[in-house]
Amino acid sequence: MSAVSEYIPSLLHCTPEAVAKLQALVAEEANPELKLRVFVTGGGCSGFQYGFEFVEELNEDDTLIEYQGVYLVLDPLSYPYLVGSTLDYEEGLSGARFKLQNPNASTTCGCGASFSV
Repeated sequence: MSAVSEYIPSLLHCTPEAVAKLQALVAEEANPELKLRVFVTGGGCSGFQYGFEFVEELNEDDTLIEYQGVYLVLDPLSYPYLVGSTLDYEEGLSGARFKLQNPNASTTCGCGASFSV
């Protein structure tokens, strides 16, 4: 007899660098209620663009994801575009930023801030 398994993608991964930066930013603000909302909006050179903002309150239909004491929030419209993505934080010559590696994106712009599906 064989077992049937169903693949369920992870909601949103978070690298250790992103977790560390989020922990530092929340500590700097001295507000443990802060959560990082990750969202998708129309626009950008490839069709959609990523957005990030700190929020305290959740909407009724938000998805909350916890990583080592920090929280990420996805709204229901952004969820299907971001499921399975990885949130990273990088510092380099072009500055410091959160960055998404999105397996759902068919193309991305050169800076990685916008994408299409």
